[in-house]
Amino acid sequence: MTAKDCGHHDEEREALKRRVVYGIGGFLALVFFSIFLVWAILRPTKPSFILREATVYVFNISTSPDPYSTLTTTMQVTVSSKNTMDRVGIYYQKLDIYATYRSQQITIPTLLPTAYQGTNEISEWSPFLYGTAVPVWPGLLVILQQDLNVGGVLLNVKINGNIKWQVGTWISGNYQLNVNCPAYIKFGDQPNPGPGIPSGPVPLMKFELAQSCSVNV
Repeated sequence: MTAKDCGHHDEEREALKRRVVYGIGGFLALVFFSIFLVWAILRPTKPSFILREATVYVFNISTSPDPYSTLTTTMQVTVSSKNTMDRVGIYYQKLDIYATYRSQQITIPTLLPTAYQGTNEISEWSPFLYGTAVPVWPGLLVILQQDLNVGGVLLNVKINGNIKWQVGTWISGNYQLNVNCPAYIKFGDQPNPGPGIPSGPVPLMKFELAQSCSVNV
């Protein structure tokens, strides 16, 4: 084989490589354009969340010789979400729910069951949230005691996890879901509301909230 023939074959191989690269690039561009077109036409929107109820069983501060006091919380909340879209379904995956007080997490995350939500459907969860002897730094303890003396505390019930959109047989990748539900818990009608709220075998108080939540995707 002459040098001329070798050069000719090299050119053919390079041309074949370019055609393969252009073909793959064109196919991927078509796929992404189709996904973008579906997304632009259907315009998936984030679901709406509502904190419907909160039942507080335990909300008690314990002081100790240690540098930090501790807060123990047991509560049950009912949260619902609605898919407001007419043509797009939603998958909820790995959703953790927990409570915070002034940005400090006071319960451990509770994993919510995965769910698929069809168009215009409503899903509802009623998990228990637990936090046992969670350390409270002194500055926050003073603010908490002041809130309790006034008669109530503002808690935030938060949900973090992943969602996917479904259009026909197409399913999107994971999108981060962050939900924040404010819950004002009033203890003013309880006897001796002071720095510690006594717990008991029956629910301390049940609140019908119907509070809208902020949702970020």
